[in-house]
Amino acid sequence: MNLPSFFAELKRRNVYKVAIAYAVIAWLLMQIATQVFPFLEIPNWAIRLVIMLLALGFPIALIIAWAFELTPEGLRRTEAADHEPAKPPRNRAWIYVVIIAAALSLGLFFVGRYTASNRTMTSSLPQESIAVLPFDNQNRDLDTDYLSDGIPESIINSLSQLSQLKVMARSTVFHYKGKEVDPRKVGHDLGVRAVLMGRLIQQDDNLTIRTELVNVSDGTELWGQQYNRKLADVFVVQEEIAKEISEKLRLKLTGAERQQLAKRPTENLKAFQYYMQGRSVSQRNTLDDLLAATRYYERAIDEDRNYALAYAGLADAYSTLGVLGYIAPIEGRWKAEEAARKALALDENLAEAHAALGLADAHFAPYNFSQGDRELRRAIELSPSLALTHLFLGISLGRQGRMEEALEECLKARELDPLSSIIARNVASPYYLKRDYSRALELLHQANELGPTFTTTWEIGVYIQNKLFNETLAELEKAKGERKNDPILIYDTGMVYAAQGKQAEAFQVIKELEEISGANLDQAVWIAKIYATLNDKQLALTWLERGLATGAIGSFYKDDPVWDPIRSDPRFTDLLRRMGIPQ
Repeated sequence: MNLPSFFAELKRRNVYKVAIAYAVIAWLLMQIATQVFPFLEIPNWAIRLVIMLLALGFPIALIIAWAFELTPEGLRRTEAADHEPAKPPRNRAWIYVVIIAAALSLGLFFVGRYTASNRTMTSSLPQESIAVLPFDNQNRDLDTDYLSDGIPESIINSLSQLSQLKVMARSTVFHYKGKEVDPRKVGHDLGVRAVLMGRLIQQDDNLTIRTELVNVSDGTELWGQQYNRKLADVFVVQEEIAKEISEKLRLKLTGAERQQLAKRPTENLKAFQYYMQGRSVSQRNTLDDLLAATRYYERAIDEDRNYALAYAGLADAYSTLGVLGYIAPIEGRWKAEEAARKALALDENLAEAHAALGLADAHFAPYNFSQGDRELRRAIELSPSLALTHLFLGISLGRQGRMEEALEECLKARELDPLSSIIARNVASPYYLKRDYSRALELLHQANELGPTFTTTWEIGVYIQNKLFNETLAELEKAKGERKNDPILIYDTGMVYAAQGKQAEAFQVIKELEEISGANLDQAVWIAKIYATLNDKQLALTWLERGLATGAIGSFYKDDPVWDPIRSDPRFTDLLRRMGIPQ
């Protein structure tokens, strides 16, 4: 083949002109598709279809240019046109078309780039994020609250499993329950791009649900739907709403994520009601509330023996009861592990069950941090927006002395659940353990605005290190008025007395804790802390030994300043080794 002759023939047959014109016009069409289609809410597949058709059309256009020529008489084969008398050269209109198309293409390209960068600079919100608010119970009947609370919580649980979506946690969005809210303000306050609101009416066996998905940036409705169904169809409605949200937010779901969205934890309405009641009362983390939660979860399981989520809730409640010394820590551990393993046997991909099992390993000595952290990270993999799992991992890392990693996980939990008093309180923990007492105190004051005070066993140390003895005793007396015979409040009082050097009062509290502990020595670690604060090294070490021997050590941080009087003692180092705590 003579290449110079071939290229000359391409030029003679106007193939070059067609190629240039096609490329410019195709680029213009692609810019229109990519910049304009999203604004008109045309699905992404239409953009891909335009690009694919334009790519396929390019070689076809070149073949036509080679084989045919446009003449005043119409489209003629090139060979036939060659035998016709020569015509005066055609005008250069095609050049102007190409120039105009190129200018429009460049204009659209740079407008798109500018607006995209401008959006990036003016907004730090994630691309896909949502707050699902409690539905308005228009029956005004507490007996149907399990529906107006339970449906949005189930939607939260489903959406939390999607890796591309940031979902605000239950305890944050439920701060808006029963309030008249502006979805745009809620969205801006929580840092999300969309807010789901709903209204619910139950009449006998009939259920009417009206939902509205609001775009926070401009207040427009992204999607709305009214469902008129039978009460028994509530689980189908939950599934449909979650799917609609994922579609309207244009999330690209994996096959596994689609399966998770379609999964129904239970088909039993009574079991669902008991589970939701358990979830509701467990939010405060007090003795009475946690015991009530276990009863509700057990009733849910009685109604549906295959309700994996109820077993996971039961595991979480027992673990918390044990670590706070409300029941024997060893009892809390084995009951939590038993319930979590039952949940996993029913559903091996249930994030809440992996989290509960991991928490048991990270909450009770002897600890198994490698196994516990593995379970917690698996839970995060399955449900990235599950805020409490990030918190549990932060607690585990804090017990191991990995403070920066612990703080990072606690902050992730707070980002997902900014109005949770439990999470807000635990964000202060790494600062306390790093001896930044003023910052820890500031964070505790913020947490106290969100929920009950003195619900952890380490936070009393923050007040002691900041020398707030009298103020703290006054706050403890106030809390005792609401929480009768709460062992944590009794222990906290003893710690303040010990820090003040009031030995008689501190010994009286120790005696009271010994009576509460009984043979199980449930409060062994707390008694050891009071003795350490009194600088009685021997008794502090003795009570730690007794606690470890009976499985009574739950919440324990090796870096807690309370252990400074015995930190250099070889017996303390040996205790840490036997607890499974890294040195």
